[in-house]
Amino acid sequence: MLEHIIPSKARRKILELFFHHPLENYFLRRVVREIGEEVNAVKRELDILTEEKVLLKEKRLNKVFYTLNKNYYFYDEFLRIFTKTDQLALTIKKQLPKIGKVKFIVLSSKLSKRQQIKEGEIYLLVVGSIVIPEMAGIIAEEEKNFGREINYTAMTEDEFIFRKKNNDPFIWRFLRQPKIMLVGTEEELSK
Repeated sequence: MLEHIIPSKARRKILELFFHHPLENYFLRRVVREIGEEVNAVKRELDILTEEKVLLKEKRLNKVFYTLNKNYYFYDEFLRIFTKTDQLALTIKKQLPKIGKVKFIVLSSKLSKRQQIKEGEIYLLVVGSIVIPEMAGIIAEEEKNFGREINYTAMTEDEFIFRKKNNDPFIWRFLRQPKIMLVGTEEELSK
């Protein structure tokens, strides 16, 4: 999907690796193993991304470690883009007809950043006529990759509108935080 926007396959794979695992540090050989590209191409792309300040470079003993620069000017924008190439988003996109008649699917950016959520918070909001067992199966499979429970809620469009109009704190707390739209638009969601 991104091959026309980011023509370098190695760079695209490196960005996906770092944005799918934003808390990880990687050294050159590990990046090569993870993305399956030639060492020279990976080194060249890591140098470019470090020079552009997308990645930070740190020398430890005899290895150079790279990590995502969370202060990079376009960090949040890249995070939104690469969240849509993550396994959960791709699975949801592929299984969308089986999930039901979906109006909105919204991810909290805390999921992308791998941040813990507080009790009563969710990572994912699904609005529409949802086939709950299908959605539960997708989430259960992704929880194995994520390493912990992915709290989500599914509701009908009528319930969502009702809860929004009645200033439900649960809904408004979720809507006020940074989010990534997988289905629908933020404008429609906020109406």
